Amino acid sequence: MKRFALATLAAIAMAGPVCAQPAKRLADRDIVEAYQYMLGRLLVLRQENLDFKEGFKWNEIIHRAPGGVDWANPNLDVIYSEAWIALDEKSCTLIELPEIKGRYYTVQILNGWGETTANINERNFQKHPFGKFLFCIKGATPVLPKGTLRVTLPSRKSRMLMRIEIGANPAEAIALQKKVTMKAMGKPVVEEAVVKPDFTNSQLPGVEAFDKAEEILASEADLNPGMIDVREKVSAVAKAAADRTQRARIDEVIRKQAIPAFRSEILKMGKAENGWMHPRVVGNYRTDYVMRSIANYAGIWANNSKEVVYFTAQGLDGSQTFVQTFPKDSLPRSKTRYFWSAIVVDDVDYKVIPNSLNRFLLNKQSPLHFGDDGSLTLIFAPKLPEGIPESNWLPTPEGKKYNVTFRFYGPTKDVTDGKYFPPPLVRTSATRTEQLIQRLKNEQLIQRLKKSKQ
Repeated sequence: MKRFALATLAAIAMAGPVCAQPAKRLADRDIVEAYQYMLGRLLVLRQENLDFKEGFKWNEIIHRAPGGVDWANPNLDVIYSEAWIALDEKSCTLIELPEIKGRYYTVQILNGWGETTANINERNFQKHPFGKFLFCIKGATPVLPKGTLRVTLPSRKSRMLMRIEIGANPAEAIALQKKVTMKAMGKPVVEEAVVKPDFTNSQLPGVEAFDKAEEILASEADLNPGMIDVREKVSAVAKAAADRTQRARIDEVIRKQAIPAFRSEILKMGKAENGWMHPRVVGNYRTDYVMRSIANYAGIWANNSKEVVYFTAQGLDGSQTFVQTFPKDSLPRSKTRYFWSAIVVDDVDYKVIPNSLNRFLLNKQSPLHFGDDGSLTLIFAPKLPEGIPESNWLPTPEGKKYNVTFRFYGPTKDVTDGKYFPPPLVRTSATRTEQLIQRLKNEQLIQRLKKSKQ
């Protein structure tokens, strides 16, 4: 037996080294799913990189001027205060809020996947809606300053976004904003970001998205259940991508299948009606990682539907004139406890589009003209049609595609449940525009006659 074993070993030695088995070929579908999952995290890392290039510092709050943000799909109804929060077992972060009455506000906290982990406001913290709040991670044992409420966050790194409604008195909103303060209660150890992406929406990353996938996954836990399978696919793609014989094929699948499939998902991201899309889920995504990646791509830092509901109309022709009419018994203000707004953004980066009027939204503060029957007609067009009230017009980019984003803050139940959709945007012919102008002229004449009789 001993001689047999020695002979066997000798034969193996003479045969040379055993060749490694080639890695199992990955299914295209697995590569697509792994990519769409990873993209959500990479988009947050991209924003982190952009923010710190701009000058952010950990646990230091930045107060923006009205309209002073440049990310995708901003809400121009509010002023923002922003921060990146770093925590560890020995350091928490204190934020102090003034009392805010009569206007919408919230302090939204998000993790590294773009999931909303907290909203501090009078709705969620009825017994402590303002004052001092101490952000800590689990395991930290700080001594709470008197009158301070502890808020335990799940991540060592979090993104904070405070929104304060501008309303009819912007100066008052700004004064409230300036009273918001933040400071670290200790010196947290902050780990450097694993990667610092700088890709654009029009040039999404290819196979390089997986170059440090294991480190990226380890850097931020995914709080949602049901992600084990897709994370295993990410690991498998990352391992295969390190093999130069497979790397080119993976890159090809990403560019020819995964990215086009992701962009097509944007066009069917929820229920559609009247030409408007209601995202199927937002802010807290559960197992829907594709929707999470879409939200981070098209409107990073999206909040959940308890706070706001978004509707989008996509791929509109900026050279055309569109009208939207709300009947008297279903005006936008009737669908929200706080405010509504409509903005125009480009269809690639979802950024606000400059225009000669320097008007970027319509909302409840706009001096809108209502019809004699109580209805409200909004106009989306490159040029104001003659005879149309300028107050109801939102300029569009002539010769280019654009999207409209409609928001309802503090939405009514039918809006939240997806039973309500805004009226359609109707493209008008010259005849229809003339009819609309004549109707408005008649209404204006009736109003003047009523005033003269008074």
